[in-house]
Amino acid sequence: MSASLNYSRIAKAIEYIQHNFQQQPNLAEIAAHVHLSPAHFQRLFTEWVGISPKKFLQYTTIQHAKSILKHPPKITLLDTTFDAGLSSSSRLHDLFIQIEGMTPAEYRHGGQALQINYSFAETLFGKVLIASTLKGICYLAFIDNEATALISLIEQFPKAQLTEYSDVLQQQALQIFQFNRDNLSKIKLHLKATAFQLKVWESLLKIPMGQLSAYGAVARDIGQKNAARAVGTAIGHNPVAFLIPCHRVIQASGNFGGYMWGTTRKTAIIAWESAKVEQLID
Repeated sequence: MSASLNYSRIAKAIEYIQHNFQQQPNLAEIAAHVHLSPAHFQRLFTEWVGISPKKFLQYTTIQHAKSILKHPPKITLLDTTFDAGLSSSSRLHDLFIQIEGMTPAEYRHGGQALQINYSFAETLFGKVLIASTLKGICYLAFIDNEATALISLIEQFPKAQLTEYSDVLQQQALQIFQFNRDNLSKIKLHLKATAFQLKVWESLLKIPMGQLSAYGAVARDIGQKNAARAVGTAIGHNPVAFLIPCHRVIQASGNFGGYMWGTTRKTAIIAWESAKVEQLID
């Protein structure tokens, strides 16, 4: 089957989803519209778009819901639910939690309902600002100036209620900087991201400590071999330094490349992790 025909079918499917998302068509209905079997269509769509038809439908639905929620409060969440083609407000709630990392009400108020604790801490690689919600770590950045760093955090969550407090989630996460991680607790993250960013960040989490990968390799790992540049952009938007190890991704040439928190720090982290692995082997 020619690439042009595949593209034509995928374009037709995308158009169908965008025009009919309020009816929440299932896989079989969308596949039938482009005259393919559900299994074949699922593979083809995922290969071309990078996410499944179901995920694309979900993102189309939530984008519509978000546009409605930006209206004055007289547009209720129930109205939004039905206008988006969902059967219940609980489905809208679950969809927002899954994709936006916050509830519809929290989105409507620009994160106003979010309670965020933050604190400053010293690590092996300099001072950090770490922040958490009740659900997990939402921000971690290496910093040079506390006041400037706090401004950056506020810009990320302009209407959230911020409290300077070092909670258990933060304390557990900061243990990742310790040499001995035998008792390291499972770290929970609470991130807002696109589907593509999440796929890239999940791929980074699979790079073992002490090893490095190239942007192209990450692109291949997520099934989009020609998306190395987009991968680099997604890595550059990583909101949690070190926990999602974007420092382990370098250029194909072997150059370490850039790093949001400084190339010198990136070099130091890579060297430290390599030395730690060697000690564990010895």
